[in-house]
Amino acid sequence: MAALNPSTIRRLQKLQQVPSVWEGDRRPIYSDSSSNPELEEETTNECIIWVDGSHGMVRAMDMVTSDIGPEAIVRTLLRAMENPQSPAPAIRPQKIVVKDREIQFFLRGVLQDLGITIDYVPDLPLIDEIFQGLQEVAENRPPNLPPDYAEALVEKAYQVWDDAPWEILGEHQIISIELNQWDLKNLYVCVLGKLGMDYGILLYRSLDSLKRFRQRVAYEKSYENLEEAFLGQDCLFITYDNLQEEGEEGDESEDIDLQNLSASEIQPNFGNLHPLEGLRSVLYEEEAATTLVAIEALHRFLRSYRKKMMGDKFPSINSRYRIPIPESEEVISVKVATMPEVAEELYEMAAEADIEGDEELEIEMPMLKNDLVPANSLLSLGVIPWETVTYLRDNTKLYQAAEEEIKSSGEGLPIVLIQTSLPKATKLIDDLQEAQGLHGIGFNIGEDPMEETSYDLGIFKTHDGVLHLFGEFVQNDPAHKKAKQKWDKRCQATDGWCGLIIARGITGASRGQPDFKDMMALFEVRFLSTKELGIGPLQLMPVSF
Repeated sequence: MAALNPSTIRRLQKLQQVPSVWEGDRRPIYSDSSSNPELEEETTNECIIWVDGSHGMVRAMDMVTSDIGPEAIVRTLLRAMENPQSPAPAIRPQKIVVKDREIQFFLRGVLQDLGITIDYVPDLPLIDEIFQGLQEVAENRPPNLPPDYAEALVEKAYQVWDDAPWEILGEHQIISIELNQWDLKNLYVCVLGKLGMDYGILLYRSLDSLKRFRQRVAYEKSYENLEEAFLGQDCLFITYDNLQEEGEEGDESEDIDLQNLSASEIQPNFGNLHPLEGLRSVLYEEEAATTLVAIEALHRFLRSYRKKMMGDKFPSINSRYRIPIPESEEVISVKVATMPEVAEELYEMAAEADIEGDEELEIEMPMLKNDLVPANSLLSLGVIPWETVTYLRDNTKLYQAAEEEIKSSGEGLPIVLIQTSLPKATKLIDDLQEAQGLHGIGFNIGEDPMEETSYDLGIFKTHDGVLHLFGEFVQNDPAHKKAKQKWDKRCQATDGWCGLIIARGITGASRGQPDFKDMMALFEVRFLSTKELGIGPLQLMPVSF
């Protein structure tokens, strides 16, 4: 059985203990998956909840998968004590009641030093009422796709996957679909996947929305503004993902080009983007009907004119098709046409942005230094649990806090760990302070043309604007590849927050696995994209004498 750290116990013992009784439980929440007939009919998550029964107040709640162990119950309980979601003080209850004997015995073992009585009761009326409400919400949630359209939409999505429009069309080569139905005159089709990354079909409701987004993507450098631009689109969409389950094998699957997988390993996803609604993974009936007619029209057009658009050719072509409206006897005439003028405009926009970006790099190329991290330091990419983050914030020589509250989601805070000797760790901390602190952590592409090797260059950016190289990682190294993929996923879970830990003890027993006492500094910073680093791919140049 896992035990709380002594420091955590001491911290919790400092909380005021009040004569209140808390109720806790963990129960499944069922949701219908009928929106996608390719999936199982029912999926199950579990909800952990802690309620202050004396005041009828929910203090903490978490959704977990059914395979998560009982430790999750304790994590939620600790948050209920120290950081309740209700506007309530941090306190320690005098008594806890549960209706599950296993949970009771587990909590007795873990909380035995906190002076909390753990009792069993056969019923928890307050939690029963809360869970009943949660289950009703889950059952009344609309399916991702209307049941009358789900099977046909998934079938048509696989049909488009087999058409593979990304093999002949770039993102700038736009196709219009004239509907004159459902208050929509035209849809504008943008195909994703030419670069072998994200695969999908975007169905813009207006050409202005499409052009505005392309322009912002071409010129925008800020991650936050790019996210705003993404949510400002007005379109329906179909995207394709790998069906492989997450886990150790799932992490490696992120590097697989989806085109190399069979259709049975691909899952289509549907949704809607709108400036006032944001991202929604639910299609309602009119949206489902619109999407179904549009992708059927696109399929017919590709089948007829694919050869004419191969080899980067995008001539002016148009054709009309009679397509039945789903769930009715009506047939509508749909006109599909290429838009070569728009394609040229979007291409020139992207090319112009690249030229301006190159000129800006020539003028404002930041310096990349290689003298910050001590030689022979141990470097690693990893993650520390949120409990450890909380401890280190109060127990390190130097703590640089994030500029805003970090969302405590996922496994923990993704971190770069640098372990070196005590004098070198002290100097590294002093150097970072002299540079006005750490601004962010990122990775940049590096190439050695002589060895035909590509690298992920780990880079620190300090607040004085200087870039510092902290590590060179071979991209094709399996261990690094897996660590980098996990790093990216964890940064997504924290909305782009990560950290740097500087530790001593490189020659001692804790070499490679520093103890809490060895961790001297924690910096909470933003993960910086390649674009935000602003240096572009770097190439090792041969030196001549």
